[in-house]
Amino acid sequence: MRILRLRDVIEKTGLARSTIYKYVDEGCFPRPVSLGGRSVGWVDAEVHEWIAQKVQSRDIQHQPMNRSAPH
Repeated sequence: MRILRLRDVIEKTGLARSTIYKYVDEGCFPRPVSLGGRSVGWVDAEVHEWIAQKVQSRDIQHQPMNRSAPH
């Protein structure tokens, strides 16, 4: 299991620090894991799954409609 630090999560997602913490507070982004003291990190697999869900959601929303040919 790999732990990502905040800078890695920012780089991987393209989100700003404030947006990451906002999404965590809203429950729509993986929660960080305490690493001791004030240090936190995110489980790489959870961040990867979040990104995969965003891609899947995009693909579902933009699927071409299955239209029949005109008669």
